[in-house]
Amino acid sequence: MATMKDIARLAKVSTSTVSHVINGSRFVSEEIREKVMRVVTELNYTPSAVARSLKVKETKTIGLLVTATNNPFFAEVMAGVEQYCQQHQYNLIIATTGGDAKRLQQNVQTLLHKQVDGLLLMCGDSRFNADTELAISVPFVIMDWWFKELNADKILENSMLGGYLATKTLIEAGHKAIGIITGNLKKSVAKNRLEGYKKALSEAEIPLNSHWIIESHFDFEGGVSGMQKLLTTPHHPTAVFCCSDAIAVGAYQVLQQQGLRIPEDISVIGYDDIELSRYLFPPLSTISQPKAELGKLAVELLLQRIKKSDEHYQTLTLNPHVVVRQSILKITE
Repeated sequence: MATMKDIARLAKVSTSTVSHVINGSRFVSEEIREKVMRVVTELNYTPSAVARSLKVKETKTIGLLVTATNNPFFAEVMAGVEQYCQQHQYNLIIATTGGDAKRLQQNVQTLLHKQVDGLLLMCGDSRFNADTELAISVPFVIMDWWFKELNADKILENSMLGGYLATKTLIEAGHKAIGIITGNLKKSVAKNRLEGYKKALSEAEIPLNSHWIIESHFDFEGGVSGMQKLLTTPHHPTAVFCCSDAIAVGAYQVLQQQGLRIPEDISVIGYDDIELSRYLFPPLSTISQPKAELGKLAVELLLQRIKKSDEHYQTLTLNPHVVVRQSILKITE
């Protein structure tokens, strides 16, 4: 395998000159640069990433720690993060925990041992103990939500606005009997979406029915159990706000098993706008989160923190919007 010394010998220049040409660390005349690069091409020289990382103290690698992957929303965000890492010439290592606190600790240590330049933390699970301690010695950014309050850069979505928009969309379609299946209310995003739901009902002067507020989880099974509970309530609602598209998928299954038609018997709106939502029957109306922008901003914010670690922490908030499809029946009086 060729080395910089080999290139320097054949190009008849110093090893330091070869280094400056390859790394662009100092001005070198065009004539010398072309001579060096000809030899680099002839020898098919590839710089050692390990050697470079030891020298400049960076590995051009980011770690992404996700606590749950059973919600397609997180998989789509991960794909966006990977895309923007590639655009910035960074490698991405993804680690998941499945809601296991011990595995969380192990994965953090594994990523740190791999000498990642920074971490992205995205929590899809609320089962962790808030006392779980994390010893993170590299820059990190929190995406969407984390189970413990940490001093860090954060990228959040305006989940109260999203809950409000979802409920208002059902109200504007003429519905007054509106239920909601939330995620675990330990999560701030679940609480905020519920608050948005309550705000929209209050503005429309629609009484709040506590029997129609079902706490569940942000996954498929959460939708199944949540809709089953909702259908056992007296006079079930004409519409339901599912606080994630994964919940809505589970709700669809229960409704169809019960012989109820969507939207004729019950209208449904979801949250996240995962790719699957447009392929359901009928296609699911939903609140679209800016997943691509979330991934892009997370990577850019982390790279900024890596380069300038002493800047003030930032909290960025992204606004969702409504996507109306065929799962909502318009009621005309």
